[in-house]
Amino acid sequence: MTGRDSIGRLVAFFNKFPGIGNKSARRMAFFLLRQEESFLRAMGNTIAELKDHLFTCGECGNISDSDPCPICGDPLRDRSVLCVVESIDDLASFEQAGVYNGLYHVLGGRVSPLEDQELSEECVESLLRHMENTKAGEIIIATNPRMEGDLTYYTLLEILKPQMAEKGLKVSRLAFGLPVGGSIEFADRMTLHTALESRIASR
Repeated sequence: MTGRDSIGRLVAFFNKFPGIGNKSARRMAFFLLRQEESFLRAMGNTIAELKDHLFTCGECGNISDSDPCPICGDPLRDRSVLCVVESIDDLASFEQAGVYNGLYHVLGGRVSPLEDQELSEECVESLLRHMENTKAGEIIIATNPRMEGDLTYYTLLEILKPQMAEKGLKVSRLAFGLPVGGSIEFADRMTLHTALESRIASR
């Protein structure tokens, strides 16, 4: 195999990353070519061992090196509020922004008719079980401000309506400080803070 073939394979791998085009993939490949062998071996070992040292949190669905994850295990977090997000990327965005101190629940799915996706029974049961365990008084549905996020929100709202009526559960949604059609993953700190603080109560 020639060096050019090896570079091509590496570029092809980088091309599989979300948001990485061919030009960026080539730039990343040539960056690695300029690094010391020790750097490349350390990086390769880290990637190879990635899943060996990570767990899916049995409480919220986050990924970390412990179960429960550090967020669920933190006694200083506000356990009366549960923020429901679509993905781990969205959870990480809130944590990086530092605008929320409650607990999370990662759905790991969404409602998308175009992709033939629905919230699975397991996904719903996991959320209800987490709510029961935490005794949360408010659920913040932090789905993305686009069609799939809207459909996911209304699906969850129907599921939670019995508890809203019987137990006085408060359900709210992020305000539309977030750009319609955008993603929580790419929102800045101020946008996330405004969306949280101005969240809208559901009925």
